[in-house]
Amino acid sequence: MSARNALVVRGGWDGHDPVGTTDLFLPVLRDAGFDLTVEESLEVYADEDTMAGTDLVVQSWTMGDILVEEMHGLRVAVENGTGLAGWHGGLLDAFRNATDYQHLVGGQFVAHPGDLVDHTVDVRPERADHPVVAGLPSRVDLTTEQYWIQHDPACDVLMTTTHRPRAGAPWHEPVTVPVTWTRRWGRGRVFACAIGHTVDDLRDPTVHEVISRGLVWAARDPR
Repeated sequence: MSARNALVVRGGWDGHDPVGTTDLFLPVLRDAGFDLTVEESLEVYADEDTMAGTDLVVQSWTMGDILVEEMHGLRVAVENGTGLAGWHGGLLDAFRNATDYQHLVGGQFVAHPGDLVDHTVDVRPERADHPVVAGLPSRVDLTTEQYWIQHDPACDVLMTTTHRPRAGAPWHEPVTVPVTWTRRWGRGRVFACAIGHTVDDLRDPTVHEVISRGLVWAARDPR
């Protein structure tokens, strides 16, 4: 079987270390049999031939703007079978004004109350057999940004976290939000994980394994 092609697109706000975080997963992709291309511009999304030959897009691009033709190219590629995957702001806080992008990904960062806080992330028991999380610890304890995510019902949520009310908080009851999900979009697959504010967050063994599996899961089905 010939190697599949993975396109790593990184840039945007430097605070999420798009180079350092994606470099952490380049060996994972190589070990999974992907040929890699790394781009530090969104222009590649508008290249129809490149996108048609790409089996997986790994995006780490926080904030910024995406041009109409770039967004169109990304969306068409996913609908035709190219996978899309990423973590934290590189996928979930990208292109804030592009609602069609949010529609594609299925969720959007809106806040991280308290900034760096102690919190837990839990595998949903009813999804514990999904290949992205199967056999992994059911709970991860973290001290980092706890993303508040708004999402749509088409997401298959695998892991969640609960925001507890605290002094001065405007919400009154515990609020459980997605952390990790998959979704199918046209013939393509999307994988998202809200964890990943720093490289150290991504080095957590369970987090690293979840994302590694998620990248491979999202790639175009070779059959």
